[in-house]
Amino acid sequence: MPAVPGSASRLLLVVNDRPGLRGLVSRELPGVSYAFLSEIDPPSAREVEAVLLGSIAREGSTWDPSAYPALRFVQRIFAGVDDVPFDRIPPRVAVAGNVGGYAPFVAEHAVALALAAARCVLAGTAAVAAGRSRPAPELRSLWQESALVLGYGAIGRAIAERLRPFEMRLSGLNRTGTMAPGVETMFPAERLDEAVASAGYVFDARPLTRATRGSLARAQLERMREDATLVNVGRGGTIDEEALFRHLTNHPRFRVGLDVWWQEDFTQGALQTRFPFSGLPNFVGSPHWAGLAPRVGEFALRSAVENLARFFQGKPPLHVVDRREYLP
Repeated sequence: MPAVPGSASRLLLVVNDRPGLRGLVSRELPGVSYAFLSEIDPPSAREVEAVLLGSIAREGSTWDPSAYPALRFVQRIFAGVDDVPFDRIPPRVAVAGNVGGYAPFVAEHAVALALAAARCVLAGTAAVAAGRSRPAPELRSLWQESALVLGYGAIGRAIAERLRPFEMRLSGLNRTGTMAPGVETMFPAERLDEAVASAGYVFDARPLTRATRGSLARAQLERMREDATLVNVGRGGTIDEEALFRHLTNHPRFRVGLDVWWQEDFTQGALQTRFPFSGLPNFVGSPHWAGLAPRVGEFALRSAVENLARFFQGKPPLHVVDRREYLP
């Protein structure tokens, strides 16, 4: 139910208008009036109870959480919340990430990076361009290897599901070590050093929090197998950038596949690295493309709106984060 000028709006959309958005909100939230940030006026702002939040840098750059006295819930359209301005959001307001909203697509991309690294896809492309077939590089397989998934949430579980046909021995790591379906072993976060020591493939799908920032550093990389492959589809900041580059340089059999980076600017469509990863033969990567595919937008949006529906139905929303993990 879109708001009419001068009427109260219970939901504020701090996202770009896109095909299907208005129809989905109207169907999933019947009776809930809504307005976009550009449409809201001061009187109706007093009635806003919830916000659907997109990009902070783009749509949310002019959004002032303090201007909405009735605000109680913020639902992010993206999975991560590390860029949410928690210091500006009143403590009474719960904030949820869109957990699972991108999981199938990010998991697929994670496995693609692992396969590209294992099967030396970039080297193969160069060999074809040069018109040669031999000598071949050290080709590897995921079949019956060991894999560790760091951050065994929605994306981590989706990665494990896609690795199962390779008959891999699967382990996971979450905050508490509580066992979950799909893995043989679960490590608590405090045993990260032990967890990474024996896996042939390590998939990092963790959020960027105070606890995970820079947690894969030189000491942890040195504990990993010489021939291990590390894939990161979580956040670049969970890995120490310089330590990873030095490790790749000094351990030529170690391989990495990265989709997330340390300096990303989505408003300009740019990313930067302090070190020339792309020039290394044991590197494959993509510029944060894991969540891009046909139907991703529809899938992710529906997931976020369904959690908003819980809020408006008086049910506790899912995936509310602990803001203490993100404050400086």
